Amino acid sequence: MTMKNSYALITGASSGIGLEIAKDLAGRGYNLILTARRTELLESISKEISEENNVHVDLISKDLSNYDAPREIFEFCESNNYKVDVLINNAGYGIKTSFHKTSIEDEESFIRVLGTSVIMLTKLFIPKMIENQSGKIMIVSSVASFAAPSAIQPLYGPIKTFMNRFSDGINVNYKRKGITSTAVCPGFTVTGFHTASGVQEQMDQVPSFMVFPASRIAKEGVEAMFAGKSIFIPTKTYRFLVFALKNLPPFILKFLSNILAPGRFSKD
Repeated sequence: MTMKNSYALITGASSGIGLEIAKDLAGRGYNLILTARRTELLESISKEISEENNVHVDLISKDLSNYDAPREIFEFCESNNYKVDVLINNAGYGIKTSFHKTSIEDEESFIRVLGTSVIMLTKLFIPKMIENQSGKIMIVSSVASFAAPSAIQPLYGPIKTFMNRFSDGINVNYKRKGITSTAVCPGFTVTGFHTASGVQEQMDQVPSFMVFPASRIAKEGVEAMFAGKSIFIPTKTYRFLVFALKNLPPFILKFLSNILAPGRFSKD
């Protein structure tokens, strides 16, 4: 059953977890607004999801590393009178080179996609959610937010930790107004992100029991969002791992990390 004028906005919707979340929400009857950089891929995905689920799917191609992109997405929704009840902040950004070799501009883009754009989109859409006394927000974070600092993309974990705290802050301020935010923290997931980030070699060395399909992460994440959970770690495997990260001595954690996630602490 279509949710009539109810829409879910999903960033980074052209592949991986974002695409699977789009499929899950469409299956629940939500109309969708999909955004990503690749227009042709978005068009193909939109047509397929719309036909399979009998929902309205619109798209807007934007690069969230551009400062104006969040406002342009918001204005697109406003101009089309789309009532956004669900906001999925999923867009990712990977850097292939070591920190000392990366340009400041690239680091700024990294922070903008994973951090600033999330804040901006949330800030733009939350007033209408307050007005409607209802809203669900998801921030796709990572178990890296709980882990020791990594030699691979050293800004990634800290930004995800910040996003978890930001999600908590939204709940503290707006839960009483009918709005909840969920930081979903997956572990290793089968997506195109690792290849794009230049860490596919490290990903290939991760034991198979620690790698999960994007469809499972999406399903568990969406269910947690609708349940109003503040921080959610998909799969029992990673819930146990995060428990260990919080309770085991650092030297043991580093030893285990070198076995389970080779290359995490050594990158030229």
